[in-house]
Amino acid sequence: MPQTPYHFDVPEKKKIRLIIDTDAKNEADDAFAIVQALLTPKFEIKGIIAAHFGTHLTRHSMRESFDEIQKILKIMDMPGSVPVYHGATEALAGEFSPRASEGAECLIREALADDPRPLFAIFLGPLTDLASAYLLEPRIADRLTAIWIGGGAWPDGGEEFNLKNDITAANIVFSSNLPLWQVPRDVYCLMRVSLAELQEKVEPYGKIGQYLFDQLVACNDYWADNPVWPSGESWILGDSPAVGLLLDPHEYCYSDETAPRVADDMTYIHRKHDRLIRVYKQIDPRFILEDFYGKLRLNFGDSSNRTDG
Repeated sequence: MPQTPYHFDVPEKKKIRLIIDTDAKNEADDAFAIVQALLTPKFEIKGIIAAHFGTHLTRHSMRESFDEIQKILKIMDMPGSVPVYHGATEALAGEFSPRASEGAECLIREALADDPRPLFAIFLGPLTDLASAYLLEPRIADRLTAIWIGGGAWPDGGEEFNLKNDITAANIVFSSNLPLWQVPRDVYCLMRVSLAELQEKVEPYGKIGQYLFDQLVACNDYWADNPVWPSGESWILGDSPAVGLLLDPHEYCYSDETAPRVADDMTYIHRKHDRLIRVYKQIDPRFILEDFYGKLRLNFGDSSNRTDG
């Protein structure tokens, strides 16, 4: 992969530290967000944390996520370039019961580091590792901003996969003073793409483009007998907004809402208090997808079609 494919520089004062927490082997969309983040010069990625995705599909979900992250880095010729950490192996047992892990330690260490640059952590699965880090070291609350892909649509809530895998962790984070940007299900579902679009704009670009397309098609085939999802010729790259919002915060697309409590059925219980979170009501899929496609082409396209500066 070329080291400097971009004809622009990101000013040092605009760069941010980033931690990615991902249930990478859950389905096909995490890999797209990981690759986009790795190709983004605005980010200094301090670590990628492997998250669990429950025990209903496999008993070793965190380990499978860890192996998938390592596989992506290897395909991109980036093995060892970014630290990869093991997260919690399962959901929290209670609201005062953190699960210590390498991932929680990473979040604490980077949050408390003597570094003036902003620290963001994006969560593409459950909030287990963030809740654990907060319970273990509450001082991180004013030292990082978390972006979470998860939770049902506002204001009612409802069933959603990432939330389902650790409702307790979500309640801990919602009740904390951690700055939180939430991208709920109805908003991240705006990231619709067709398989034909991905064949044209992703598959041709390097081994990683081929892999991203192939693993999505394989996932599409694996779930073929499911009557509800997927639809057969489309997908939702629902984790990519976490990257896109760090490129541009989508001003006017969110509102500050009072953090709810989540009931067992994943509906929101709204209460009167001062704890506010940022809840996104819409995103710009064109901006997010075109940034990804452009970075993929610039890094893995035919170099003869690019004028190097």
